[in-house]
Amino acid sequence: MRTGGQMGLTRGAQTMPAPRKYPLGLRERAVRMYRTAEPRPVIRRMAEELGVHHEALRNWIRQAEADAGERGDILTTAEREELAALRKENAQLKRANEVLRTASAFFAAQLDPTRPR
Repeated sequence: MRTGGQMGLTRGAQTMPAPRKYPLGLRERAVRMYRTAEPRPVIRRMAEELGVHHEALRNWIRQAEADAGERGDILTTAEREELAALRKENAQLKRANEVLRTASAFFAAQLDPTRPR
């Protein structure tokens, strides 16, 4: 199962999620620490203390804020998952339409009475 923000690695016909650099537990703990701290810590300093890249921590915090309904400028995790599923379904439907179009042209050519045999 993939979560929002994970890129996929293609292996033949199947897609595998990219390996995570940081464990999910660390991510959740870091976001919780940031959100409960008063006053808010400097992200760069907090990231150094946790041993993570500051942009990774900043992105985790932004995503948590979006999921909590505090931000409207980025998609929530649920919206990202839905968008990925819809894109996958759309690609499958396009492939199915192409197969049907090809089959239709083939059978139409077979039924054409003016076509020499």
